[in-house]
Amino acid sequence: MGTMNDGSARELADFLRARRARLSPQDVGFAPGARRKVAGLRREELALLAGVSTDYYQRMEQGRVVRASEEVLDALARALELDPDETRHLHTLARAARHPAPERRRRAPERVPVSTRRLLHTMSGPAMVLGRHLDVLAWNPLAGALFGGLDDLPREERNLLRALFHHPDARDVCPDWEASAREYIGMLRAAVAADPDHPRARELVGGLSIHSEEFRRFWARHDVRESTHGSKRFVHPMVGELTLDWDAYPLPGAPGPVLVAYTAEPGTGDAERLQLLAGLLPERGGPGRDPAPPHDTGTAHNR
Repeated sequence: MGTMNDGSARELADFLRARRARLSPQDVGFAPGARRKVAGLRREELALLAGVSTDYYQRMEQGRVVRASEEVLDALARALELDPDETRHLHTLARAARHPAPERRRRAPERVPVSTRRLLHTMSGPAMVLGRHLDVLAWNPLAGALFGGLDDLPREERNLLRALFHHPDARDVCPDWEASAREYIGMLRAAVAADPDHPRARELVGGLSIHSEEFRRFWARHDVRESTHGSKRFVHPMVGELTLDWDAYPLPGAPGPVLVAYTAEPGTGDAERLQLLAGLLPERGGPGRDPAPPHDTGTAHNR
């Protein structure tokens, strides 16, 4: 009989504790009491709401019991008042924690097919391919011009989260900086759930935790996002402020990279400024040129 996946069990335990601390007694109909030592619900209160024993729930928060049934997980999700993304996250963590930890997991590299790279360069709007850890794997010239500097960065630095926390002008070009940071962190949380010991995840979280107190604070919230569309504001040094909608499309095959396309509503000032930016691109090469040749479709992050 194999051992449990310790990394996933820790993630599950941390997520449960963070979500329990988020609820107040008044939220669920309990009297606040005068001598409470915890910010949120007590373990026994959460166990009562979920219909499980206090001992059983305590062991879950300690990472010692992770083979909870689907019914128990759904009951915990209701007791914790989880939204749909968080409920899926809870089930993902529990599934990952049920499986024995492999001695050495084989992780396939994230690859961008040659045909997808060709597709990027036929699209009239900004588009890029993002890996599961928000690494920018490929992009077209207009996306390069919109985000800026991709050509000049080494491969390991081409990451949306790293750009937000490391680039000196990030808060100027991204007016909704905190909202973007929390959204990207929530998306990374969703990716980490299935494989918390992935070397790229460890590298990113470890490096950003050392670099930024804000990242540590946001990461500790255990927020999760499974966003497939949204909008983003940019302040571009050449064309000014513009707001674009974005949609994410999974690539064919195994879960992982997605194609993200940015668009503007026709007839708006945003569309005009996006067209102006496109007009500033040289016909060949120039900003946003994807330096990787078609045969170089892998990434060094997935080992």
